[in-house]
Amino acid sequence: MGKPLAVVTGGAGFIGSHMVDLLLDEGFRVAVIDNLTGGRLDNLTHHKDNADLSFHQRDLRELQPGEPVFKDAKLVFHFAGIGDIVPSIERPLEYMSVNVMGTVQVLECARAAGVEKFVYAASSSCYGLAATPTTEDHPIDPKYPYALSKYQGEQAVFHWHKVYGLPVNSIRIFNAYGTRSRTSGAYGAVFGVFLRQKLAGKPLTIVGDGTQSRDFLYVTDVARAFYAAADTDITGRCYNVGAGNPQTVNKLAALLECDTVNIPKRPGEPDCTWADITRIRTELSWEPQLSFEDGVALVLENIEYWRQAPLWDVESIAGATKTWFQYMQDD
Repeated sequence: MGKPLAVVTGGAGFIGSHMVDLLLDEGFRVAVIDNLTGGRLDNLTHHKDNADLSFHQRDLRELQPGEPVFKDAKLVFHFAGIGDIVPSIERPLEYMSVNVMGTVQVLECARAAGVEKFVYAASSSCYGLAATPTTEDHPIDPKYPYALSKYQGEQAVFHWHKVYGLPVNSIRIFNAYGTRSRTSGAYGAVFGVFLRQKLAGKPLTIVGDGTQSRDFLYVTDVARAFYAAADTDITGRCYNVGAGNPQTVNKLAALLECDTVNIPKRPGEPDCTWADITRIRTELSWEPQLSFEDGVALVLENIEYWRQAPLWDVESIAGATKTWFQYMQDD
């Protein structure tokens, strides 16, 4: 009997490419679907001679039930989609199309293939300005179209479970970081911004006073959580995934050993993100393994990856976030 097949959408992207690594190590054949708008083929080049890996450049919304790439698939991990806050405010139709309807197309392909488990990459942004630590039963309050689109994608996943019996689980990711995080596109996650600034010898642009904290989790621990959600008889569940140990932006800046400059605090941003990870610990026996300090050290060992990323400064950030200040508001 041959190796089982896993399909990874967004498998050339940040978390998806690490998922590919893990699945190959676990003895799977892996089919990657990615349109390369956010992912990079060089995230997979260390597997270029691996016959167990295939790549398919496709738009999610073009996928149809019966697609050959899904034939005999045992698992589907759905990471593909578009991220970032400000572009979602500016282009809500695109976000709803890709992140909701794209998810529905993948669900239908998975259903037609009779997969054993479908695991969805959800976002903790669905909680809005949440009470902390945040449990999975916290009220849902998406603040911008990206958050709404990811939550509606998750709702579709659970609807396919309820109506069609598709075995699914969902992982609500808090603040993933690590090697291969995105280097292009809109102003976004703090790590990519800071690493490019460090390479250029520029000060790190700290939003507000830097005391805000984020529940950073290293990407290989995120991939392990997705695998745990697939490798279980439990189905129809959502799980928070973070370290359960928030770190301040000031601490990150200190670990990067750079000068800093402060820029205005933005409305609608939480002072703290903090995942209550009791459920995934209890039900799936998953634990974060890599400390924040060790994770940052691994990123710094690979800092050249961010050499071609956009270089942001006070002025360009102000321009890029103008829409944010126009539409976002604090509760």
